[in-house]
Amino acid sequence: MNEAKAVEVRSVSKSFGTYQALRSVSFDIGANEFFTMLGPSGCGKTTLLRMLAGFETPDSGSIRLHGREVLDLPPHRRRVNTVFQNYALFPHMTLEQNVAFGLENLGWDRARIRARVGEMLERVHMETMARRRPGQLSGGQRQRVALARALAPDPEVLLLDEPLSALDLKLRQAMRDELRKLQRDSGITFVFVTHDQEEALDMSDRIAVLGAGEVQQIGSPTEIYEEPANRFVADFVGETNFFDVEVLETVAGQATVRTPFGLVITAPETGVAGRRRATLSVRPEKVNLGDQAQGVTMQGQVVNKNYMGGYTHYTLDIGGIELRASRRNASREGDAIAAGETVNVGFAPLSARVLAS
Repeated sequence: MNEAKAVEVRSVSKSFGTYQALRSVSFDIGANEFFTMLGPSGCGKTTLLRMLAGFETPDSGSIRLHGREVLDLPPHRRRVNTVFQNYALFPHMTLEQNVAFGLENLGWDRARIRARVGEMLERVHMETMARRRPGQLSGGQRQRVALARALAPDPEVLLLDEPLSALDLKLRQAMRDELRKLQRDSGITFVFVTHDQEEALDMSDRIAVLGAGEVQQIGSPTEIYEEPANRFVADFVGETNFFDVEVLETVAGQATVRTPFGLVITAPETGVAGRRRATLSVRPEKVNLGDQAQGVTMQGQVVNKNYMGGYTHYTLDIGGIELRASRRNASREGDAIAAGETVNVGFAPLSARVLAS
């Protein structure tokens, strides 16, 4: 992350009546960073985004943009623009008029506006449709125009409020690539809000996982997925198996635990020191089956098998305990393991995580 700070949020809290949306939230966002706020509905991520934009005011705390306190600044005086989920384009205006609108309000001269509008529409590959109106466009095309309009004034920070949620799967995947390229090309700090873990993992430099109005963890996509700080993060980001375990010892970030399978293993831990009970998290793709089983090994019966194209997902019964596994399909025939079979099951202890329950 760039050491320069584009955004500084300090001890921000917000309540709506008796409902506390945010509880003393603090984090920094680096200049030129693609930063994502990820979490379920009601976790406070959109409230935070609206505070950055100036549409909401915290009950307490501080928000600084590029070193300047902005709580007393109205939205139009912050060098921040927002791309909304519904695009918010003016239906009676052409695309070039939509992109020019904000620049006209800033008092730019006609020649400068014309040049900037052409540059921005070209950047989002919409220059040939400049005279069309939003109603003549697809959802993905309207999203591109909304991005061009938001980027045109060269904001210091661009806020994106679940901008891809209305698009179909293939278009969302294509727009993720375009958004990341736009961020890199423009050098503008992007603050992206989503509940979609795949979007967050794919695009972000860093992710803040929010839950119950608090920041649960901040880190790179790899850190969030491979080293979750607690059970909430492990459960929300990706799929995982959870097992209650007895903690026997914790030393230097490792915990020795007794599993419900009757095996004692040592795995990386977070927040477990001093506890007698904890949760073992094992991602399905870390579980090996059949002749590939390594590390901690046992036997289980395949209860269910689901072919999903690139992967096959399994549900296994190990002495009355359910475990899920995923295997990549390397050939057209897929996986030869069938439902009903008893197979070897294994995972490397270093690939698991012992978490505070």
